Amino acid sequence: MTDRVTAYAKEVVKSGRYPDTGQLCGDLHILACKRHLRDLERQNTKEFPYYWDTDASERVLEFSESLTLSEGNEPRPLRLMGCQAFDIGCTFGWKKSVNGCRRFRRRYKSISRQQGKTMENGVMGTYVAGFSGYKHGKLFTTATKKRQARLAWEEMSRFIKADPDLSELFQVKDYKSFIIATETECTIEALSREAGLDDGFRPIYASVDEIHQHPDNSIYKAMYNGTRSLPETLISMITTRGKKLNSFCYEMDKYAQDVLRGLSTAEDFFVDIYCMNDGDDPFNEDNWSKSCPYTCSDPERLEVLRKDAQTARDMGGMELADFLCKSLNMWVKNTDDQFIDPDAWQACGSDRTLSDIVEAGHRDCWVGLDLSSGGDLTTLAFEFPLEQDRYYLHSHSFMPRGRLEEHVETDLAPYHTWEQAGLITVTGGSMDFMNDYKFIISYLKELKERYHLNFLGIGIDPHNAAGVMQDLETFDCPVVIITQSARSLNDATVAVQLLTKSHSFEYDRKNELLTWSMINAAIVRNSFEEIKVDKKPGAKFKRIDPVDAVVDSHALMLLNKTEPVNIENELETYFRIMGWS
Repeated sequence: MTDRVTAYAKEVVKSGRYPDTGQLCGDLHILACKRHLRDLERQNTKEFPYYWDTDASERVLEFSESLTLSEGNEPRPLRLMGCQAFDIGCTFGWKKSVNGCRRFRRRYKSISRQQGKTMENGVMGTYVAGFSGYKHGKLFTTATKKRQARLAWEEMSRFIKADPDLSELFQVKDYKSFIIATETECTIEALSREAGLDDGFRPIYASVDEIHQHPDNSIYKAMYNGTRSLPETLISMITTRGKKLNSFCYEMDKYAQDVLRGLSTAEDFFVDIYCMNDGDDPFNEDNWSKSCPYTCSDPERLEVLRKDAQTARDMGGMELADFLCKSLNMWVKNTDDQFIDPDAWQACGSDRTLSDIVEAGHRDCWVGLDLSSGGDLTTLAFEFPLEQDRYYLHSHSFMPRGRLEEHVETDLAPYHTWEQAGLITVTGGSMDFMNDYKFIISYLKELKERYHLNFLGIGIDPHNAAGVMQDLETFDCPVVIITQSARSLNDATVAVQLLTKSHSFEYDRKNELLTWSMINAAIVRNSFEEIKVDKKPGAKFKRIDPVDAVVDSHALMLLNKTEPVNIENELETYFRIMGWS
């Protein structure tokens, strides 16, 4: 029997080109093909309890190409490109050795716009609803907006209406975005966040559309969390990349890349990403097929892309950013106000923990303390000088229980998870909304005693400092007020940026709170072009307190203030800054 998926994968790996067009493939798509071939070699083993079912793969492909595309001047049969056949066939062809159910329960496909990804989700949804053998199943097409959620649903509706045989097997209720498969009694419904999509779903299939538009992972989790008891399911995420690096989509894309590169193991997760390689010239049209194979397979569509590229090159700005993002599936980073490059920060991540650093003999550290107002996030940062002008960063945050419950909703951040991971100390009960600084002092004392640390100095934000300054004196080290102005913080802010860029910082990559804060942070300038860290415009609920603490610790290191500290003088400075007499 013909095995289109395997034949395609072998040719792509051999030539680096799409077999049906001869054009270049991107490295990540090649890795997806290599993953399939590697899995074939180890199927039905103890380490890899899955097997390749060519019949199952070919069945879904035959079904796909029995469908009719009705959009346009005249109906025409659906003909899959080789890469589309690979993605669909691979998704359905891999099975579990233990029970014959499908291997892949999650799917992530990232590709430029107008490359047929929504159509593919429509194909798979129609197939699962009518021909997978599952009875009374629930299928959903989802997105943030109802209009977007209906796109995959409408693809299914059009396939059904264009085919008399399918029309006998499905009932389409357009007015309520609902389809019923009459023989299996499965239903297909379009849902959106704006229409009240919530938990409680148990889908055998869900299309999660354009996740770069999703403010968080709530839609994906609402679908996926309900599938644990199902023998097989498919949560199919499709997207073009976006411009928000602090987003669920960016995190998922990074994870998907790690799966393809073998850095993360996720045997239930099918991944394919169509994008240019790092360092590719975005205006060299030979590279465009890596991101948009469908567009580049047709001379007329390609000519439109050429014109769009010329416009983007001539105009620059937002037009260029849109072209790179939507037409070439590139993450577009707004570097104008971004504090640090997220990729550079991720590269600083390490498997070493604070314990490892101390065991290596590094006990001297500078401490930065950012005190919150009104019970928000308060953070301690510790900067350990290492060898060769390198530094290790450790941070820990505090928040009262009442505030945490509020911020879980407003910030759309996993504070409960961070609490369980030991990144936050949550104080008090659900009715406590103010930080108790005794916990901060206790943490400092406990950490100092446990690791025999030598605090070289403590740099503190003057805001709310009066209530804790006396306690900090007990640590027998300089306590320095770090004025929170661009003039005062410029050198430290620039230094942190450069140290990150040169990978001279190191931190525990499991510290997700620190990373979240780093990506949230922007820079602002005064009239002298001096900079400091601030929240991004419109990002009211994106906390940057750990970043402030890091900058304070590094500012103190740069000041290298070693003379004994007179607490009365420091308090006098604080009062003057606050405008108090």
